[in-house]
Amino acid sequence: MANSQSVDELFAIDSLLDDEERQIRDTVRKFGNERIRPHIADWFEEGTVPARELAKELGSLGLLGMHLEGYGCAGTSATAYGLACLELEAIDSGIRSLVSVQGSLAMFAIWKYGSEEQKQQWLPGMAEGSLIGCFGLTEADYGSNPGGMLTRAKRDGDDWILNGSKMWITNGPVADVAVVWAQTDDKVRGFVVPTDTPGFTANTVKKKLSLRASVTGELVFDDTRLPADAMLPEARGLSGPLSCLNEARFGIIFGAMGAARDCLEAAVEYSQTRNIFDKPLAGYQLTQAKIANMALELGKGELLAIHLGRLKDAGELKPEQVSIGKLNNVREAIDIARECRTILAANGITLEYPALRHANNLESVLTYEGTSEVHQLIVGKALTGIDAFR
Repeated sequence: MANSQSVDELFAIDSLLDDEERQIRDTVRKFGNERIRPHIADWFEEGTVPARELAKELGSLGLLGMHLEGYGCAGTSATAYGLACLELEAIDSGIRSLVSVQGSLAMFAIWKYGSEEQKQQWLPGMAEGSLIGCFGLTEADYGSNPGGMLTRAKRDGDDWILNGSKMWITNGPVADVAVVWAQTDDKVRGFVVPTDTPGFTANTVKKKLSLRASVTGELVFDDTRLPADAMLPEARGLSGPLSCLNEARFGIIFGAMGAARDCLEAAVEYSQTRNIFDKPLAGYQLTQAKIANMALELGKGELLAIHLGRLKDAGELKPEQVSIGKLNNVREAIDIARECRTILAANGITLEYPALRHANNLESVLTYEGTSEVHQLIVGKALTGIDAFR
């Protein structure tokens, strides 16, 4: 419609961004719309994604580890990285997951805690997308409580022997390198594990109803022998992997709003052209009430994301603030996706429209990188000073 506005226009989002941030956002949006959107419904239906091909294209755009400095990384602001995540997840959560696991988990762990030799060996190839990484923390019985992990690394002379398994690992079956966290006699430590190491196996998780355009795996370590220099020297204890999770959670704060925006745009466009009782669906008060309520939550979520991005760029972002962002934005995004499906009615259950695909994906986003319950407890502890986890 000629006089209709987008949510970004309604909230004047562009006025909060600088020229570089707008350019990055627009570049990623164009890439997503032209390269990925025409195929995403088929990939989702087939439960596949050309991860290696996409990684190289995403790397050529500078999106892999883009907020890191050096080693071939773009060195952008955190806010620009967040905006890229928003545009990628507007296409599909699986695509944003590929990028965030590569850059905010695997690359960030090596960049932050690795030796100079490890950084030089892995980061340039990961930045350009010729090498894919994954991040092995979660186990089948230890998700929200990673400190209980059973995977263990033991010394054997100068080497390490790794035994155990990791579950729900994005990129695992296609990765060239895995950053794996394991119990040792000296607390939890991280290890850089080339996936061609004997004793390493990656099994693909099948029959998913969510994140189908993403490769998910189980990593298994059976007396996997690693040299002494495979250990990340600067990470000791759970603070290492948890700081990596905060990096990934930050991208989700923006990304979830991309999924919500895509649903709302599709629902609004449909409501303008779908006639019910001889007038557009958009012309009914109940429809406009739904659209207005969803727009409010989308706009507020985007404003929160940008605010947290500015705090991160200033070096002032706290973990509990990241939890506020993920808790709010994912919760609102999944509600928006479901509400949009009601506007689309029967058409909304098909892959011709994005709402139910996004809703299915957001079911995973709701519980990975910390469940909503975990983030509620983090916020609750910040407000009361009392740890209620146990």
